[in-house]
Amino acid sequence: MDKKKVTIDIFPPDLSSELKLPFADQGIQAGFPSPAQDYISDRIDLNQEIVTHPASTFYGRVNGDSMIGENIEEGDLLVIDRSIEPSDGDLAVCCLDGEFTLKRIRLEADRVWLIPANENFDPILVTTDHRFQVWGVVTYTIKQVHRLRRNRYIP
Repeated sequence: MDKKKVTIDIFPPDLSSELKLPFADQGIQAGFPSPAQDYISDRIDLNQEIVTHPASTFYGRVNGDSMIGENIEEGDLLVIDRSIEPSDGDLAVCCLDGEFTLKRIRLEADRVWLIPANENFDPILVTTDHRFQVWGVVTYTIKQVHRLRRNRYIP
C-alpha cells in the first residue's frame, strides 16, 4: 500500500473582522429528539471561541492520512497554537528535517516519539540526527461532514 505522507498547509487567521453567526445556545440534542429552538437570538464569532492567542495561532489544512485513526482526514482544518508548551500526548504539528508532519507526541525522559494513528505508518523516534521542532499544538480540528459530491445525480 502506498503510504501517503501527511503535510500541512499553514495559514494565519484573519481576525480583522467579525463574522457572527446564529448560535443555538440551548444545545442540539444528539439523543432523543426535542423541539428545535423557534428563535435564535444569540450569535457567536468562531474566531473569538477557538483562537485564544491570536498572535501565535494559525490554521492548517491536512494533506494525507497518517492520522485517520483519530478521525483526522485530508482536507480537515487544524487550529494550531504556537504559544502552548507541548505535553506528552498532545496532537502537534512538528517540523522534522524541514517538513511539517501531524502526529501525537510521546515525551519520555530521554527521547521523543511521533505517533501516527494509521497502522500503515510506523512511529518515528526523534534522534539527534534529526532537525526537530514542535511547531505548534493543535487545539481544534474542524471537519467538513457534508462532503460535496461531484455528480449530484448519484445517490
